[in-house]
Amino acid sequence: MTTTDPAPSSPATPVRQLRLVIVAEDYAAALAFYRDTLGLPQQEAYSGGDGAEVTILDAGRATLEIANASQVRLIDRVEANGKPSLKLRVAFEVDDARSVTAAAVDGGAQLVAEPRETPWRSLNSRLNAPEGIQLTLFEELD
Repeated sequence: MTTTDPAPSSPATPVRQLRLVIVAEDYAAALAFYRDTLGLPQQEAYSGGDGAEVTILDAGRATLEIANASQVRLIDRVEANGKPSLKLRVAFEVDDARSVTAAAVDGGAQLVAEPRETPWRSLNSRLNAPEGIQLTLFEELD
């Protein structure tokens, strides 16, 4: 796999945070999965009129990965035996991909592919999480 140098960055980027918003039909189950099962620490929570609820979880450092169709097919072959990704897939770097994958399945996620070593030296699993979100859990091996 070849790499290219990143684009030069300006001293101050106008974007301060990447926030992924999940519209949860089963708010309690989604909160339990991401906060309690995956262990994302709660930063804030708010309640409003008409039963409105929102909880903001800390997911660590955020990056935005943009891949073309050929790269996605490669990732799908390596990570999930060719099973296609959904249009949006959320990837979480974890310290122990095997144990977090098992906990995620115990917490309600559907296993798509067991953890496996990738050519780019990570251990990746794929899951379908509650609320229709597809996840990759990855552990950097180097």
